[in-house]
Amino acid sequence: MKLEESNPCISKSTRLPRKRFYRARAHSNPLSDSHFPVPISPHHVDYSFHFPQFFPSPNSDSSSDSDSRKIEFADIGCGFGGLLISLATLFPNTLMIGMELRDKVTEYVKERILALRISNPNQYQNVSVVRTNSMKYIPNYFSKLQLSKMFFLFPDPHFKEKNHRRRVISPFLLDEYAYVIKEGGIIYTITDVEELGEWMKSCLENHPLFEGLTDEELDADPVVKLLKCATEEGQKVERNGGQTFTAVFRRIAMK
Repeated sequence: MKLEESNPCISKSTRLPRKRFYRARAHSNPLSDSHFPVPISPHHVDYSFHFPQFFPSPNSDSSSDSDSRKIEFADIGCGFGGLLISLATLFPNTLMIGMELRDKVTEYVKERILALRISNPNQYQNVSVVRTNSMKYIPNYFSKLQLSKMFFLFPDPHFKEKNHRRRVISPFLLDEYAYVIKEGGIIYTITDVEELGEWMKSCLENHPLFEGLTDEELDADPVVKLLKCATEEGQKVERNGGQTFTAVFRRIAMK
């Protein structure tokens, strides 16, 4: 892909994509059947597509020398990619991916990453995005105990009780997340909806494979500071003087 000089979707000053051309509904129904390719298993994830600098194409002469690293960070419902972009430079040697259901938003993040790679050589090569339904296909992308961090920032609250089954944090889904997160790995959640914040915290507290971080650990974790300010949603809440509710939990061994 090339960024065309005459492309109105690209800002002439920053060379980054303009969000107004990629706007979509704030949330999508995660239980609907969307049509996009899904890898059969984590071994079928095409790392050369997402991280071409580290993983040469299987058809290239250097494919045998490709990197052996795996994705470690997953931003679930990554939105416009603000957190991913911040994490990419904070953890330059860590592979990370955003998972987003909305097609226009996913395309925006792809273009944003590409533009940043072009304007910042050798940076942002460790970050990518994929359009998928994380409530259905987490096991298709990640192996057992593969991830060290998962992020759930400002997810859809699904206020109606009949729609709570659509919430991205639930006792059932935490079983899946516990499968792909390594011991010592961390789940980060934040919302501006108090009821949802209590729900996510309660689900995590009641799960046998997660325990909350102490106040000292939260203060020492540089990622926690990004939760409120790195995303478009977080910045909007901050501008409006709203409250946020955070729950950060560690994956532990079965007792």
